[in-house]
Amino acid sequence: MRPPVYALVGTPNCGKSTLFNALTGLNQKIGNYPGVTVEKHEGTAYSQHGQPMTVIDLPGAYSLAARAPDEAVLRDVLLGRRADTPQPDRIICIVDATNLERNLYLVHQVLDLGRPVILVLNMMDLAAQSGLRLRLGRMEQALGIPVIPCVAINGTGLIELKLAMSRHDLPLSRHNWDVPAPIAAAVTELQASLTNHDGKQPLIARAEALLLLTDRDSVRVAGSTPLHPRTAEILRQWQQRWAAEGTDWAETLVNARHQSIARLCANLVEQPGVAPNGRSVSDRIDAIATHPWWGWVVFLGVMAAMFFSIFTLAEYPMNWIDGRMAALADGVKHLLAPGDLRDLLTDGVIGGVGAVLVFLPQIMLLFFFIGLLESTGYMARAAFFMDRLMGRVGLNGRAFIPLLSSHACAIPGIMATRTIEDKRDRLTTILVAPLMSCSARLPVFLLMIAALVPGDRVPVVTKVGLILFMYTLGAVGAFGFAWLFKRTLLQGAPSPMILEMPPYRVPALPAVVRQMWERAWAFLHSAGTVILGISIVLWFLTAYPKAPAGATPGAQLAHSYAGQAGHLLEPVIKPLGFDWQIGIGLVTSMAAREVFVSTMGVVFNAQTDNQDTTPLRQALRQATWPDGRPLFTPLTCFTLMIYYVFAMQCLSTLAVVRRETGSWKWPAFQLVYMTGTAWVVCLVIYHGGRALGF
Repeated sequence: MRPPVYALVGTPNCGKSTLFNALTGLNQKIGNYPGVTVEKHEGTAYSQHGQPMTVIDLPGAYSLAARAPDEAVLRDVLLGRRADTPQPDRIICIVDATNLERNLYLVHQVLDLGRPVILVLNMMDLAAQSGLRLRLGRMEQALGIPVIPCVAINGTGLIELKLAMSRHDLPLSRHNWDVPAPIAAAVTELQASLTNHDGKQPLIARAEALLLLTDRDSVRVAGSTPLHPRTAEILRQWQQRWAAEGTDWAETLVNARHQSIARLCANLVEQPGVAPNGRSVSDRIDAIATHPWWGWVVFLGVMAAMFFSIFTLAEYPMNWIDGRMAALADGVKHLLAPGDLRDLLTDGVIGGVGAVLVFLPQIMLLFFFIGLLESTGYMARAAFFMDRLMGRVGLNGRAFIPLLSSHACAIPGIMATRTIEDKRDRLTTILVAPLMSCSARLPVFLLMIAALVPGDRVPVVTKVGLILFMYTLGAVGAFGFAWLFKRTLLQGAPSPMILEMPPYRVPALPAVVRQMWERAWAFLHSAGTVILGISIVLWFLTAYPKAPAGATPGAQLAHSYAGQAGHLLEPVIKPLGFDWQIGIGLVTSMAAREVFVSTMGVVFNAQTDNQDTTPLRQALRQATWPDGRPLFTPLTCFTLMIYYVFAMQCLSTLAVVRRETGSWKWPAFQLVYMTGTAWVVCLVIYHGGRALGF
């Protein structure tokens, strides 16, 4: 007999992922920002008697009426619509005890399913601090299900929960509520159709009928089974009838649920309202953190501290990784005789992996800081604070998190857009996220700054100033295109941001570290494998066809397929001040932007690594056009930096956009509009600079 399958459901910020970790011991994202869990995760918990139990951690939502793809996963699993996931036998509903009435809306819908349910009241410590006293015995009696008080962050109530999960005789809820009379006939007819044509159990069919009438625009995701045509026709007929009568069927049902919940809570909450000591700690912090003026000081200070740490603390592990990869390549060169196999391993495999790994410390640090902001509760404040600014370009504050994540890498940033409910807002954020300068652009910026500034050492102020300018320019470009898309291609009314402000909490560092490792692994799995494959392909393009014996590496590259592509590209990029040699770098850096640096080292026959670019810098300064003019002038270097700010130079990102949008149309559009913008902007800058005498 298979172990029982539990579904863990709850609203965002209720501590669901913390409880999942405590039950299963598996790594799982933990955050204090709504929607941080965006996919289903499974784990195995063990009862007090050592018996295994499968636990499915489902995305957080306030209702089964799905407004985003992650919420649709929750709904479809509970309703048995997904062929890739077993319908849960039992359900654990975890709610925030400090916001009981709001959280019970989801519980109210879950109880309609007629499955055994365990209700977990989390954050009981915060409820006590805020002056709330909950009548747990009366709650169990009213609902007819086990009610477990819990503080998930320290494990309080975990034993009692496992004991309840171990019961073979979990009772069904005595939950019952009256469907409004104008809607009752439609519920009955839909329930019969779902039972007869869709094969649903009666209680599941009734719950789904209620949900179909609550959803105006039901979101469906890949893997969910469609409605039977007869059921869909019944639904359409009733909706047309109510529309003609002027009946708002969805609002009628929602209001009826809220009234039922309000009557229930009136007997369960003994002392709602004021905390014993007046304002809570979170309220006192928010008086500064969300203040119209001081809030900006706090926000900018947090962002500055985060990016300063990323660019300073990450340098040491980056140096170490770079040295280890170089040592590994040298070891392979000593073991193998010169030839294509050795070059494939050193330049293709090791070079491709190293190009990703060397920036992993910066990405992990960014994820660590994001985890801290989520876990403490400040991330929700930052999104709230940015909502007004982002509203001016047609987005809401929820887009702030994906755009911030894109500074490490656009791939996790794009994946984070799954929490954005509005389809147009989500697609707009996906399209502009790669404009936020990622860490892979840093090696290109540093090399161009080294070649641009006279002397052997670049002043720190100059380096930091130019890099911050490029980062700012990318952010301005992202907001500018978001404004343009929301008024043309993806036109629509701005979607309001309904965001819960969770209480501030001391972050659980082990949970933040687990989150950092999980996200870093997702980055390596999603980006690293793609870059490795593309790097091997690009190695082939730079190694074949072979040049005559005795040719220099630069001559070999010019003779290769990549060199031929550079020559074909030169007429297009020459107006920007770039020649065919730079064109090769533009082609190879499609695998990863940082590949441009190593490509330039091969093209100009210079030794290079990520920390010592002196020989390559000298080689770039000595490079000339056929007529003897310097190739890498300060204007050319600056223009090339601008090109990398705007151009789409990352096939891995395009692949992820294809997966997230389900079509090649949007990646193709992204490639065209970003690269086209880069070409136009660089053309203006280069010729404008020449006209001014630069």
